[in-house]
Amino acid sequence: MLPEALKNMFEKPATEGYPANRGDVFPNMRGKLNFEADKCVGCKLCSRDCPTGALTIEKIGDKQFKAVLRLDKCIYCGQCADSCNKSALSCTHEFELASLSQEDLKVEL
Repeated sequence: MLPEALKNMFEKPATEGYPANRGDVFPNMRGKLNFEADKCVGCKLCSRDCPTGALTIEKIGDKQFKAVLRLDKCIYCGQCADSCNKSALSCTHEFELASLSQEDLKVEL
């Protein structure tokens, strides 16, 4: 075990220095959803097409809607954004979504 430890002391690390070096994200990466309430017509196609039921659309007024996203259920497949025919939903590159509290994982968009 000692030779292995000595060998690793002088080699370059195999991992990236994540917090300091965030790296690049791919252009087609699907992260947290972005919801544009002014484009939403309340058809709820996005919530019907969500395979995990992580997204719900709620009416808050006359022709006004809000999206409620459960980050702990979402698998970031992007099906909701693809099925929205008014382009009210889109995927962002935001991927650091961890939380210590389950209540923080329910997000109103």
